[in-house]
Amino acid sequence: MQQHAELDQLLVKIEAEMRAWSLWSATPPADSALQSLQPFCIDTLSFWQWVQWIMVPRFRQMIALAQPLPQNSDMTPMASEAVVASGIKSSKLIDYFSALDQLLSARH
Repeated sequence: MQQHAELDQLLVKIEAEMRAWSLWSATPPADSALQSLQPFCIDTLSFWQWVQWIMVPRFRQMIALAQPLPQNSDMTPMASEAVVASGIKSSKLIDYFSALDQLLSARH
């Protein structure tokens, strides 16, 4: 449960930082865009859309249902690339995704 609580705190921080940089959207993408089979829905969504509309809701559902979390994660490279591509100056987002990767990849 400690891992779930830490994940929840990271999700709150990621959302807050995305909102601060106007990366959090009020308008959801088309349902068809959410059905992609590609990693990170790279063919239909931006990384930030994927975080908001797929990653965060799935993790929140796993937390709410006390489901086992993934055993590993390597999202930091995608987050770093998305930060650069977005032209924002947020090392916090990269730090949060790095912490997320470490949390999910730690052997508990």
